[in-house]
Amino acid sequence: MDNETRRNTTLKRLRADDDHTYANPAKRINDGDDLNFFLASTAYRDLSLWLLQLNRSMFPTKDTNGQTHLSDLTKAPPLSNCVQHLRALLDAFATLLERAPPSTGPRRFGNVAFRDWYRLAEEEAGSLLQTHLAATLQFHAKQDPAALIDELKSYLLGSFGSAQRLDYGTGHELSFLAFLGCLWKLGAFEDGEERAIVVGVVQPYLELVRKLIMTYTLEPAGSHGVWGLDDHCFVPYIFGSAQLGPPIDPQDYTIPVPTEGSLSSAPAPSSVAKKDIVGDYKDSNMYFSAIQFIYDVKKGPFWEHSPILYDISGIKDGWAKINKGMLKMYAAEVLGKFPVVQHFPFGSLFSWEQDSLAVMQGGSVHAQQQPMAAAKSKDVPVPAGGVSTAAPWAKAGSGGMPQMQASTGVPSARAPRAGYGGAGRPQVPQAGGMAPTTVPWASTQRPPPTPATAAPWASDPRSQPGITSTAAPWAKRDQST
Repeated sequence: MDNETRRNTTLKRLRADDDHTYANPAKRINDGDDLNFFLASTAYRDLSLWLLQLNRSMFPTKDTNGQTHLSDLTKAPPLSNCVQHLRALLDAFATLLERAPPSTGPRRFGNVAFRDWYRLAEEEAGSLLQTHLAATLQFHAKQDPAALIDELKSYLLGSFGSAQRLDYGTGHELSFLAFLGCLWKLGAFEDGEERAIVVGVVQPYLELVRKLIMTYTLEPAGSHGVWGLDDHCFVPYIFGSAQLGPPIDPQDYTIPVPTEGSLSSAPAPSSVAKKDIVGDYKDSNMYFSAIQFIYDVKKGPFWEHSPILYDISGIKDGWAKINKGMLKMYAAEVLGKFPVVQHFPFGSLFSWEQDSLAVMQGGSVHAQQQPMAAAKSKDVPVPAGGVSTAAPWAKAGSGGMPQMQASTGVPSARAPRAGYGGAGRPQVPQAGGMAPTTVPWASTQRPPPTPATAAPWASDPRSQPGITSTAAPWAKRDQST
């Protein structure tokens, strides 16, 4: 393996001798200008790179003998000491459920007992981090360990939902990815154990979150209802589709991950609409595990309560195509959406500073729809490369929002780094911007069961009042990619 290429495709680590000052993360995104700044920040770059790094690790691999090694939740890879401690950390938070039983009183929305659980979590978080991350804290924060604990604690507690609003959504899920990204930067994880991080930590985290949602009936945070992918989570659909993609060479980071095809033994994408098949794969695959949770909490036909996922299940180009689309959709619907990222805090490890690879230009369409600070007169930075920065719901030439490459590269709106989409690495052809927010295979490959259902993909969502973009963005007009 080219070590230089791998370094350029993974999140940069801090060194013990780096002059680094830790900071308690704070909210920075308050208006549309701030959203545009975030899209060109080092935090955005690092969050995108970290997601792509984890995504690549979940593809099946093929060794030099031609044998395929699956990415299976029931067959976890060897777990490092840090991964085992993080699993114990999550178990400790799960035990707090016994000390905060659900309230039996009348309520309209979420169960107020979640505030009791969250208060206990706040009280325990600092000592649990000290116990389970002692080696990392001693190595990186000899002079001010309390500051590092505060920074980590902010992302960890932010990943369990809002005690004030009694809800949970993709912004909280993003906070957990940031927590793990902080630990990677601090050198807590070993090189090459990204799959163990996803299987051994991310999946148990999702299972804990589902317990919290079911126990305290947490509301979906910022849910679009049937216009959204899922009420609560997103990353299991990214990592789960990668699990079912074609095998890759785990040592060759110069070759992007596949964007079409499936593992030969993978179930058909249409299987998500069949409860019995979902039950067969829910324990081994993250995508099917998330679908099973939907079946647990929702009633009625799958195509009716989850039309976007139903649309996606009709795609004919395999799980790698679904994975590519999920990455595009995450960039647009999570990292690029003001209601989601407005609560994300910025500290020293995911910092509020401009990415040196970004340029100053006009803002994104979605940012323009947000409140603007009247006193601001600064230029608004967004990533360079206008061909791929158009917001998926926008008209041609109306601004931009970044999307991620389906290869495991940095967001495609940026200039390539040496050895990373640059010399020695094949470029993935880019379409002229992200596709509009319609789901083409719903009409061409997987029609709704009956014309009377008035499913949202039956018409252009832009024609509906108040709806900008929620359907899968890798749609009909993106067939060239």
